Amino acid sequence: MSDEQKWRDKLTTEEYRVCRQKGTEAPFSGEYYHNHRDGGYLCKCCGERLFESGDKYDSGSGWPSFVRPASAEAIHYEEDDSLGMRRVEVSCERCGSHLGHVFDDGPRDSTGKRYCINSLSLDFAAVGDE
Repeated sequence: MSDEQKWRDKLTTEEYRVCRQKGTEAPFSGEYYHNHRDGGYLCKCCGERLFESGDKYDSGSGWPSFVRPASAEAIHYEEDDSLGMRRVEVSCERCGSHLGHVFDDGPRDSTGKRYCINSLSLDFAAVGDE
């Protein structure tokens, strides 16, 4: 089975578009945008722990936002010049799944970073369910 077919079998059409084709979900539509439970955010594709609920904040952007990844080793960074702008794409280091982008307009009293992440690229493990 090809790598592409493996992901198409595992993911919904929209999850595949976001995770494997570097798409973006509509703002304010994601399952985790208003999630306030304690726990960890995992890669939809491979289960790697990517973000912690304690680092999530409401950026008003329409997507779940975090000030830092769960670990420096969990995230891969790559320059993204698509759509006529310069951004930094973030993906899962383990499986290459597209997550979103990181910007330098996050909370100044923390890291100053805004990891703007698609809910479709994540699963959530609540404290006690892990």
